[in-house]
Amino acid sequence: MADAKTKPTAASVEAYIAAIGSEERRADCHELGRLMSKVTKKPATMWGTSIVGFDAYQYRYESGHSGQFFVAGFSSRKGDISVYLTASFPGQQEILETLGRHTMGKACLSIRRLSDVDMKILEKLVAGSVAETRRRYGQIDADALTGGRSN
Repeated sequence: MADAKTKPTAASVEAYIAAIGSEERRADCHELGRLMSKVTKKPATMWGTSIVGFDAYQYRYESGHSGQFFVAGFSSRKGDISVYLTASFPGQQEILETLGRHTMGKACLSIRRLSDVDMKILEKLVAGSVAETRRRYGQIDADALTGGRSN
């Protein structure tokens, strides 16, 4: 089975954010990092080269494929910020309806800038996603995945 590309690395979260060209986008990413750290009660870790993830869980599909993934995360993309959530949880759609300007894929919320959304609603959305992921998969020691490397 292929090795997962998205896994925790020793790369610096601060260096990743500092390399973002837009001052507004850098500020938004710092704010998202604070929000996700508050909700997960875990520090940020780089996952792959471009995702800032928080906490971790282990999954196993019916097919037998298994691995680890972050509980919540975000990435600065070319046109927007991708916020990675669980695919669905009770009440998610109602929360999304009050969030503000966004698009939502299966498990990826896209926001152009944080000023486009209600931050209290975004926190509620992230908290609901984190709670659902932990309910489904439990928690593992994220430090065991990263070797204690959090940035």
